[in-house]
Amino acid sequence: MNASAQVAPPGADAVAAAPAGGAGTAIWTVLCVDDEANILSALKRVLRAAGYCVVTAGDGAQALLRLAEMPIDIVISDMRMPGMDGAELLEQVRQRWPGVARVLLTGHADMGATVAAINRGRILRYLHKPWDQHELLGALTEATERIALEREKTRLEALTRSQNEQLRALNQDLEHRVEARTAELKVANEKVQRSYLKSIKVFSNLLELRGGQTAGHCRRVAEMARDIARKMGMPEAQVLQVFVAGLLHDVGLIGLPDKIFARPVQRLDAEELVLYRAHPLQAEQSLMALDDMQPLLPMIRAHHERHDGQGYPDKLAGAAIPPGARILAIADAFDDLQQGALVDVRMTAAEARTLMREGRGTQFDPEVLDVFLHITEPEAPRRPTDLKLGSAALEADMVLSRDLVAPTGLLMLSAGHRLSPSLIRRICEFEQRTGALDIYIHPAGRT
Repeated sequence: MNASAQVAPPGADAVAAAPAGGAGTAIWTVLCVDDEANILSALKRVLRAAGYCVVTAGDGAQALLRLAEMPIDIVISDMRMPGMDGAELLEQVRQRWPGVARVLLTGHADMGATVAAINRGRILRYLHKPWDQHELLGALTEATERIALEREKTRLEALTRSQNEQLRALNQDLEHRVEARTAELKVANEKVQRSYLKSIKVFSNLLELRGGQTAGHCRRVAEMARDIARKMGMPEAQVLQVFVAGLLHDVGLIGLPDKIFARPVQRLDAEELVLYRAHPLQAEQSLMALDDMQPLLPMIRAHHERHDGQGYPDKLAGAAIPPGARILAIADAFDDLQQGALVDVRMTAAEARTLMREGRGTQFDPEVLDVFLHITEPEAPRRPTDLKLGSAALEADMVLSRDLVAPTGLLMLSAGHRLSPSLIRRICEFEQRTGALDIYIHPAGRT
């Protein structure tokens, strides 16, 4: 609301009385414009008694000066005045001070001129001379209520814009914080996952310490199973589970006597065969207490089941065998045939594939076997872009692209390990003692 001063500027006839709305309410300023002094006096008496601050002007030009000099809330203008008539005055008021309410007084019967004044000045009300006092005050009350509502609307819109800007800034800040935190969590999660895989690989090495046919077997099975699962379009989380299950699938063999490890399965006697065939159950029981292992246990338990139901330990068949176990069965058999773990003769990769084709639909799941055959023949380097370097060419911050394996088949470092100067020195010393190592580095050297 626009409260004017108690004393008008020089040349203005202003009188202030008690506020129209009662004590504590802001005073509304009304500009009365008429070329007749007695009309202005009459208006002053009525409005002053109602609590308005009254400013007067004798013509349109003087009225515009008053509007430019001081805040005005309402203009009451006569229609017929010398020079600038009421219609023209109110039109200029609308254009230059659109927030000022406009009321027209007309004492003639020319409705055409009145309508034109209404259209040009977009006035709130028009009143006939002589006016009715109650009608006049009612018009001003309506005007002040409208002005108050408009100003409150403007204030609320400005407040809303300000609050929206603040909210937008807060949202942007929150988004930046969430992005930063998400990035931190991603890095931390990747670090935990790398540590988890390294721990699993080290754990799987416990079996390979037995030597013989077991050396490197779990690692090779895990890598082959991972490639099959990925080619089959499994989600990456499930691919990782298959890989870890491959690393641990034979952990149940740890407690078997050495004489069982010394001969292929084909040459085991009945008692030894019972012990051997219990290793999936032993592995499941060994890992039962670990929460992270629970999704892997069905794969590990069932990796010796057959598609035709003649496997062990549960004689599951077809779709009843977990998909991961069907993949492990193929990867496990492929490596065992090449290492002589199943029969006396070590087979080449091609010979192993030929024999495994004969088990399509009986020993092996046809779909999984087809994927395995597709990715393994004709054989091609699995990592054609790797850089194979000697230990003397290693540099700090280089990253292993493959597991670093000792000549005995024992895992030394996991793929993805970043080399440090001290680690490079130890690798060189180890190579001098044991012979050359196959060291593969990411193509860019560092990643």
